[in-house]
Amino acid sequence: MITTGDTMILDIYKDSLEYAAKDWKSLIKLGAFFLFSFLIIPAFLAVGYNYRVINIAVNGVLNGKDPLPEFDDFIGMFIDGVKVVLVQIAYLIVPVIIFLIFVAISIYANSVLSAAIILIGCLISIIIGIIAFLMEQIGICHMIYNGGSLSKAFAISEIKEAIEEIGWFNCIITYVGLIIITAVIASVTSMIIGLIFTAFGVSGFLLGVNTAGIFILGFMINSLVTLFIIGPYLSIFNFRSSGLLYSMQI
Repeated sequence: MITTGDTMILDIYKDSLEYAAKDWKSLIKLGAFFLFSFLIIPAFLAVGYNYRVINIAVNGVLNGKDPLPEFDDFIGMFIDGVKVVLVQIAYLIVPVIIFLIFVAISIYANSVLSAAIILIGCLISIIIGIIAFLMEQIGICHMIYNGGSLSKAFAISEIKEAIEEIGWFNCIITYVGLIIITAVIASVTSMIIGLIFTAFGVSGFLLGVNTAGIFILGFMINSLVTLFIIGPYLSIFNFRSSGLLYSMQI
């Protein structure tokens, strides 16, 4: 059983950061799904792989010893990905519909009142959106923990109970932390690569060398690193963290 608290949230981050770095080959394979995600099927496979990441997390232990999922049974992986996307869309629809209702109401009001109605609609939609996001994240974990039963992703009372057991504050802080960590890792990595090739470019310019190729190469390497290393790494990190957060109430 995993207990709650700030220390445990930090442990979740530490475990997930280490877990996502276990095997660079898995990152590249997942990156290949990202690369061909415009073909739709690879996008669902990528989500399906992260379904497996959550499955290991909710049934595993917080010690970094859990294995990364295998890339096999692609039909099952695809189906799992479809389930997750359906849940995400369903929860996203709620705040969107609420906002559209306020927009529809504002059409029949004068300009000042209309702006006020839209502003109120935005605020309410944001609040509902945050709640829906938490319900969605924990709902996905709840579905996976219960054998992939899609109905469990919408078992509102059970999901609400799980969130209350973890703590609304703990959930919000954890996901805010995930957003910050993800943004920092992505931006710092990109910045480091950019600075390296900028230094090469400046050096080449001082030596009278055409630097266009250097900057193009830097852009390509930055894109490849993001696609095949950083993107997959952060994806696994986030889904692992979400699964471990759910385990705080098991």
